[in-house]
Amino acid sequence: MKKYAYIGCLGFVAVITTEFGIIGILPQLAAYYKISIDKAGYLLSAFALIIALTGPFMTLFTSGIDRKKIMAAAIFMFLFTGIVSSFSPPFWLLMVVRILPAFLQPVYIATALSVAVSEADHTNKNEMMSIVFSGVAIAMVTTVPFATWISALYSWEYSFMIQAVVSLVALGTIYFLLPSMPVKEKKSYGSQISILKQPPFILSTLTNFFMITAWFSTYSYFADYLGKAKGMDTTMVSYMLFLFGVIGIIANRMAGKMLNKNITATLAFFLSGTVLIPVLLFVSDGNLWATIIVIAVWGFLYSPSFLNASTYMISAAPDALEFANSLATSFGNLGVTLGTTIGGWIIITQGVAYTPWIGFVFGILAFLMMVLRSIFEKKRPLLQSCSE
Repeated sequence: MKKYAYIGCLGFVAVITTEFGIIGILPQLAAYYKISIDKAGYLLSAFALIIALTGPFMTLFTSGIDRKKIMAAAIFMFLFTGIVSSFSPPFWLLMVVRILPAFLQPVYIATALSVAVSEADHTNKNEMMSIVFSGVAIAMVTTVPFATWISALYSWEYSFMIQAVVSLVALGTIYFLLPSMPVKEKKSYGSQISILKQPPFILSTLTNFFMITAWFSTYSYFADYLGKAKGMDTTMVSYMLFLFGVIGIIANRMAGKMLNKNITATLAFFLSGTVLIPVLLFVSDGNLWATIIVIAVWGFLYSPSFLNASTYMISAAPDALEFANSLATSFGNLGVTLGTTIGGWIIITQGVAYTPWIGFVFGILAFLMMVLRSIFEKKRPLLQSCSE
């Protein structure tokens, strides 16, 4: 039922607004707290690291709870962190309240995806998932650039106010429109964890990890990169985030339909951006219109990355959807952490203009993992026939 997918999508907007809305205000936060840009980046990387370390365990732990209740509880935590952060607390407290909702973020994503496909037939499942994941692109085109624009007009605290409002709307929608959804049959922990022994799933997980690392080595410092390497002011950066998101909405819907036809080819197509975009950013140099075109292509190829990664991983473990999704979220956020950390180090040691080339290297590694999975899956029937 599309209604469930759209409710999950709205909650995803709140989640992404909170997690990535901070990207556009990192330079302001660094100036306010008198810290370097890489230390301000901890607000993003620490959030992602908590997700990476706790996501699968939290998803397993909450797998027997009513899905409506767990989705509402997760969004409430995002509402809480937005309110507290808007009061410009000390940096240590800002870090603490940033971390708290991270424990429930992968739980929300896995649950929302499970709810979205619960009433869908097999041929429409990827499309329902794409609707939920379109919350990423919608946030990029609406709340994230709007929060950046508002912070440029007034101050960075207003960005967190926007996050709180979006979370409140999502919480109300879940509470009033989503029916109670108790778990009828809870799968055993052992049956879910067994996917960790399957080489195709392991290689899919590494593909996800390297791909997200590639994208976020530069995207985490989107505002800083466009400001210092391309000479754009904060207002122009908010316009670029808007463009990024508009293109991303289109890309997510296209990816959903493409995934229904061929999952591997779709992932490879969008993954090509990790190799292509660094080259295009270098070639565009200081030309404003060329840079705008590159950012549009960047937004198109980047935006479906989480949808593509989750679908690719689930294709290797179709019987453990929620746990596979939580692992996709966790390793994706581990990629966010590594990409943000390496990107920050490169900015400090070499300069922000060099960050896209980190993506180039990790993009090649992601392609290598895809090739290894393909080789293994071709050999597996032969190995099974020999053993018989």
